[in-house]
Amino acid sequence: MSNQFSGVGNLGQAPVLRTVQVDGEDRSVADLRVYFDRSVPQDDGSFEDEGGFWLSVSVWGARAESAVKVLRKGARIQVDGQLREESWEDAEGAEHRELRLTASRIGIDPVCIESITYRPRTGAPTEMPSDPGEE
Repeated sequence: MSNQFSGVGNLGQAPVLRTVQVDGEDRSVADLRVYFDRSVPQDDGSFEDEGGFWLSVSVWGARAESAVKVLRKGARIQVDGQLREESWEDAEGAEHRELRLTASRIGIDPVCIESITYRPRTGAPTEMPSDPGEE
């Protein structure tokens, strides 16, 4: 049985970036809260909202750092990744469980993007091949 998940939803808040120690190394992780709606197509071509659910999402490494720079509350995104259950005890000793998605890919709905800043490429530029018809 696979634990792969793919869904489209909206960010409930801006991503939060943290640094954690993993095997003695500092790693970046961004925490997201995403609401995945469940719209069901109707016979007349419209869609009816049948509720949805909130899911906590973790994004690691360079993707985490980019997510914090680009994503804003309300952004419509597609998230692919693996589901896992986390459990912990709070300060009062009560046990908690949460389903969390570790994202392997995040796609942004272009309508939600206000601006994009491109970073310069590193390394030597590549030349475009010349057109054989120009000789």
